Amino acid sequence: MIEVRILKPPDDRTRFRSGNPDLDRFFVRYAGQNQFRHHIGTTYVAVEDDLIKGFVTVSASHIEIDQLPGSRKKRLPKYPLPILRLARLAVDESAHGCGIGSLLLRAVFNLAYDMGKKLGCVGVVVDAKPHAISFYERYGFIRLESLEGILGDRPEPVPMFLSLGLIHEAAGSLD
Repeated sequence: MIEVRILKPPDDRTRFRSGNPDLDRFFVRYAGQNQFRHHIGTTYVAVEDDLIKGFVTVSASHIEIDQLPGSRKKRLPKYPLPILRLARLAVDESAHGCGIGSLLLRAVFNLAYDMGKKLGCVGVVVDAKPHAISFYERYGFIRLESLEGILGDRPEPVPMFLSLGLIHEAAGSLD
C-alpha cells in the first residue's frame, strides 16, 4: 500500500530516480534543507515498503490578480491573492504509469483546501514543464499569463492555475 506523508529527516532520498536529473538533484540535496532548515517549502512523499516512489514540494505563495484570466478575476480584490505553489512533482522511474503523480496531486489539492479554510487560498499554481502541461490540463489547470522574463537555455515552464472552487471537481477526476 502506498502512503503519502510529509518527508522525514531519516528518509532515504538517495535511491530516488525520476529520469530528470534536476528533479533528482533537488530531492536528494535540497528538499530536506529547504524543509527542515530554511522552512521555505514542504515535501510530501509517496512511500511503499519504505521506498520513496514519488514526491511533491509545495509552499505558500501569492498570485497577482492581473495574471488570472478575466473570468477568474470577478469579485476578487485587486491585491496579491494567496495560493499554494506546487514547486516540484516527480515520480520514480520504477513507478511511472502507476498513478503516483495523481496520488500526489490529490494530496496537494487537500493541502490547498485546508489552506483555504485556515489561512486563505484561491487555488494552486504550478510552473509546468512543457512535457507535463497535458498532465495538469487533465485536472482542469489553465495557463496563465507570465509576468516574468525568460530563462534562455532551458525550456520555458508554463504557469498554470487551478482555482480552489474547481479542486473538488479535479479531485473527482483523479479516481
